[in-house]
Amino acid sequence: MFGDIHEECGVFGICSTETFNASSAAYYALYALQHRGQEACGIAVNDDGIVTAHADMGLVNEVFTKEVLKRLDGGQMAVGHVRYSMNGSANRTNLQPLVVRHVKGPMVVAHNGNITNAAGLREKFEREGAIFRSTSDTEVIAYVITKNRLCTPSIESAIEKAMDELEGAYSLVIMSARKLIAVRDPHGFRPLSLGKTPDGSYIFASETCAFETLGAKFVRDIVPGEIAVIEDGNLRSITSHCGQKPSLCVFEYIYFARPDSMIEGTNVHMARQRAGQFLAQENPVEADVVIGVPDSGLDAAIGYAAESEIPYGVGFVKNRYIGRTFIQPTQALREASVHIKLNPIAETVSGKRVIMVDDSIVRGTTSARIVKMLREAGAKEVHMRVSCPPFISPCYFGTDIDGKDKLIACRMSVDEIAKSIGVDSLGYLSVEHIGQLADESCGGCCTGCFTGQYPVNVPDEVKPDKFEKKYSESDKAKQRARMKKYE
Repeated sequence: MFGDIHEECGVFGICSTETFNASSAAYYALYALQHRGQEACGIAVNDDGIVTAHADMGLVNEVFTKEVLKRLDGGQMAVGHVRYSMNGSANRTNLQPLVVRHVKGPMVVAHNGNITNAAGLREKFEREGAIFRSTSDTEVIAYVITKNRLCTPSIESAIEKAMDELEGAYSLVIMSARKLIAVRDPHGFRPLSLGKTPDGSYIFASETCAFETLGAKFVRDIVPGEIAVIEDGNLRSITSHCGQKPSLCVFEYIYFARPDSMIEGTNVHMARQRAGQFLAQENPVEADVVIGVPDSGLDAAIGYAAESEIPYGVGFVKNRYIGRTFIQPTQALREASVHIKLNPIAETVSGKRVIMVDDSIVRGTTSARIVKMLREAGAKEVHMRVSCPPFISPCYFGTDIDGKDKLIACRMSVDEIAKSIGVDSLGYLSVEHIGQLADESCGGCCTGCFTGQYPVNVPDEVKPDKFEKKYSESDKAKQRARMKKYE
């Protein structure tokens, strides 16, 4: 509704040596990860090698009714997924987890990230006779693993070989008949962690907040390039692809992750407060109150207020019942929908000089609407502070940041953006400070969308519909002519 930036999805897996209610564990974990994907979700359960799965469009509580969970009851392992589509249209063929059945047994794949060479791999496989039913990277990953599995002694060996072919970002949870496996790309673009329940079950999840939902303890992060294998209750690791410089997406700290999660040794809430403190140092301004735009702007606003010694106030009320975009058939209703999702508190801002802290400005339309609401609520001045640098380049690793033609910072200066969105002043966090949000244990972050410099080679352009072939009118006419021969 607000044109928010989205991250592709969240993954989860749990493995026990005993039969238990694996689907319920996955259900509660996906609830905790719902913020990472609100378009679709799915769960696959393994009961002595027999895989049962269910996935559908919608939120976790909408898709997994009591009746559905009852059909998934039992099992020793489960894999779960919440999805927001970036590469791969919003349709049922792209739902995850993806279940594959081949000559060496079943395989379930849940993927978070974006494979930058997926289009090339898919075309190569199609020319060899492969048939694909979806438009997602995940099916390409599954095909690469399956191809290697037919000539290797184990699924982890197949995954190891597949990693030589896959480029880009991937945090995977993979389930075979007897094993639960977590895989993280060599640069660690997307987070993935290991946890353990009091009864000894192992858990993999995109964020540690999923562990706490199940009463599990965080053990460690999956190392970039690691293949972690759970078999017969034991954990072992394959590290042949480890050793690259870590490049975690810095937007995990700014926006994606839940504030109570730990990502690479850094608490997300503290990282956002740190961003606000840096903002106050770099972009001071005289004002009466500091407010944050829910949700990820709140922590940064608290940090700004503490550093500047300007009082923090609650400036907006967010409607917690708005999960997904709904249809607005007219412009008037589209404008009204802004107030349905977010509304200012006039008592906080009326007659005051307001510092509004938000996590980002992408196209500028969202910020302009919010500023307009503050003005209408009586704000005397509005000074916007952004807890990340300006976006000047697209993302190729699983975040739906547009091409340069859609990014306002590529068309306007900071002063021009300020005028466009209607603020009295505008300040961004510097690239220098964005790299200091995480603790040293993180090892490094990808800041390519702010600098245009990426840790790996990237395609020439962003193609969200890279598997959707476009035909010209002449191509269509030729196809119709060919078809007439068979009528």
